[in-house]
Amino acid sequence: MAAASGILVNTFEALESSAVAALRDPDRATPPVYCVGPVAAETEKQRHHPCLPWLDAQPKRSVVFLCFGSRCTVSLEQIGEMAEGLERSGHRFLWVLRAPPGSTDGEEDAALSLLPEGFLARTADRGLVVATSSWVPQVEVLRHASTGAFLSHCGWNSTLEAMGAGVPMVCWPLVAEQWMNKVYIVEELKVGVEVRGYKRGGLVTATDMDATVRQIMDMEPECRRAVEERLAEMKESTAAAWKEGGSSRTAFAEFVNQME
Repeated sequence: MAAASGILVNTFEALESSAVAALRDPDRATPPVYCVGPVAAETEKQRHHPCLPWLDAQPKRSVVFLCFGSRCTVSLEQIGEMAEGLERSGHRFLWVLRAPPGSTDGEEDAALSLLPEGFLARTADRGLVVATSSWVPQVEVLRHASTGAFLSHCGWNSTLEAMGAGVPMVCWPLVAEQWMNKVYIVEELKVGVEVRGYKRGGLVTATDMDATVRQIMDMEPECRRAVEERLAEMKESTAAAWKEGGSSRTAFAEFVNQME
């Protein structure tokens, strides 16, 4: 990396100003760093996903969106505890449940079979489980008016998308840099909470799952206002990065000029 002509990073200066400043320290032998984020992909097919009409029918900011990305999975035991905790909480939820790795036929049935018996029937009036082995329209879900919180593995793409939508996060890191992202979200930006009771390799009980959902959805008015104000600032900064004169647009132009 030290020998590169430049490095493009999917972030923007207002989000990680101290880190960007460190990378650009003139005393470091670091190539030029171009912050050109946030980058998010959207397709016409995603915008017509069947989960969106269900969200349309829910009250504003009432739904917990649960998704661990396209690669991360949790154990069968953990899925059972999550289901019980969601049921106990009484809150609305949209849960993206991935099919087991390697499934080729009947992916939806394979994923739904992991849920406790009767769970879907008991929560049918307030929950939707999307069983899938592929993508869901995460950007559209996060931007939807009904989405009130995002339970996430804290992957960087998911983190940027949540910031751009102004949605508070419940952080459940699983691998790689997600642990560092969790610390940044909870302790630095203060726009999310850590899922209760979780340690690497451990199990989050139904009791902790219930308490975490209630913590983010039933937040005291004063705390909620503070979080919403910070999220509004992040949302505005995210949008500004790619506007005319924005930091990411300017950085990308500088990169193109260098390549010429």
